[in-house]
Amino acid sequence: MMIVNLSERPEFQETVTDWLWKAFGSENSRAFFESVVQSSLRGADLPQTFIALEGETLAGTVGLWRCDLISRQDLTPWLAALYVDEGFRSHGLGQKLQAFVLEHSRRSGFSELYLYAEFTGYYERFGWKYIGDALDYPDKPVRVYQQFL
Repeated sequence: MMIVNLSERPEFQETVTDWLWKAFGSENSRAFFESVVQSSLRGADLPQTFIALEGETLAGTVGLWRCDLISRQDLTPWLAALYVDEGFRSHGLGQKLQAFVLEHSRRSGFSELYLYAEFTGYYERFGWKYIGDALDYPDKPVRVYQQFL
């Protein structure tokens, strides 16, 4: 398994956009996810999109975003949009993608990283600390996590 920046393999951008839209979006939000993926290909520090490849097969993706939760714009940066394709689940790829982003963030000079989830029990296993509740737009309760690098 190899994890690289999507900018190195831009031919996967449409699949990544569709994954994110279907996993995290709503009926009319595909353009939003397309915009985030496109922004990550422009060479800026943030956002960044990383992909996991098994040979030439796309297996998963994760983002490093400036902000992933509008109600908590005081926190930055965020591990965002972690997605593992169904055929690659339950083999530790989610953990590998998290570790990759944590190390990349550390090398980039960040001292902490945030994420949010609607569920409990997964991210805690990988060292994430629950720091409180927040609202995802417009009014969905979520849990906010932090990890020091």
